[in-house]
Amino acid sequence: MVSISNRIIWSNLQHLFSQFRKDMDTLANLRAFLATVRGGNFSEAARQLDTVPSVIAKRIGHLEWTLGARLFERSSRRVTLTEAGHKFHARARALVADFDAIASELKRDQNALEGHIRLRAPTSLTVLYLADILAAFQQRYDRLTLEITLLDRSANPAEEGFDISVSGRADSYEGVVDEPLCPLRQVVCASPAYLARRPAPRHPRDLADHDCLVFNPTGHTWHFNSDRGPIRVDVPARLGANDNYALYAAARAGNGIAVLPAYVAGRALADGSLVALLEGYPLQDVWLKALIPARKRGLPRIEVLLAWLREHLGGTPPWERTGPAAPGA
Repeated sequence: MVSISNRIIWSNLQHLFSQFRKDMDTLANLRAFLATVRGGNFSEAARQLDTVPSVIAKRIGHLEWTLGARLFERSSRRVTLTEAGHKFHARARALVADFDAIASELKRDQNALEGHIRLRAPTSLTVLYLADILAAFQQRYDRLTLEITLLDRSANPAEEGFDISVSGRADSYEGVVDEPLCPLRQVVCASPAYLARRPAPRHPRDLADHDCLVFNPTGHTWHFNSDRGPIRVDVPARLGANDNYALYAAARAGNGIAVLPAYVAGRALADGSLVALLEGYPLQDVWLKALIPARKRGLPRIEVLLAWLREHLGGTPPWERTGPAAPGA
C-alpha cells in the first residue's frame, strides 16, 4: 500500500469515526491495533486480548482497509508503526478511552439510580409472582425505594398518584400510556363436586342456570368468543368478591363456576381439583399491562422498572413457563 497524503488519511479517519457507532467490530479492530502497538507483534497482542494471532492480523487488515492506509510495517518477528500508524495511534487511543469512559459512566449511572416509585398491582398476582419479581428488582437497584399498593379495582394512576399501575383490565385513561406486558389467559372452571350435582354448561347461555362466582371489579357480564362472533352473558352471582383467591377457594369447595386467571387456577386444573369448562367458547383475550402517567415516561427510575417487568413477564409469562404457583403456598 503506497503512502498517501494527510488530507486523505484524515478524511478516512472521519469516515471511520462516523462508522464507529454502526459497526461494533470497529471497536474490536481498534483494540487489536492498540494491543499490537503495545506488544510489538501479533502474538503478544493476541495474548493480551485472549485470542489467536490470526484474528489480530485479520482485524488489523480490516482496519487498514477501512482507513485506506497501512498502519504497520511487518517483519517475521515484529511490526512497527508507519507514519500513518503513528498519526492514527493517538486518535485511536483517545477514541477507545472515551468509549470505555462512557460505558463505565453509564454502568455507574445505572447502578446509582435513586428515587421512589409508587406501584399499584393486583392482589393475587402480586402474592403469587410480582412480589418475588419486585424483590429481585429492588435487590438489583438498591437505591430505589418502592411503595406497593395491592388494589383490584380500576385505578387511574395519574389521578391516584401512582407511578406505575399493573392491571389486567381493559381500562385506559387520558394522559396515561398503556404498555402491554404479557397475555393473561383466563379459564371458566368448577370443581368435580359441583359438576356431580349440576350438569356442565355446554354453551355460555347455560350459565344463567348455574351458581356463578363473580369477580366484582369486572362485573357480572362474561365475554366469550365463538365461530359466530362474540357472546356476552349476564351471570347470576352466588358469590361476588374483589379478590381472585376468594373465588378460587369457593370454586374448589364446589360452590359454583368461576372465571379465574391461569396463574391462579393452573395448579388446580393440573391436579384435577378444578375442571375447565366451555373450552369451545374461549374467553375474550386479556392482557396484563403497565399504565404509566405520560408525564412520567422517560424518568430513568420508571423506565428501568418497566424494562424489568417486561424482562420477567414478557412473551410467555412465568406461570405458563414453569407451571402456576399454588395459591396460599
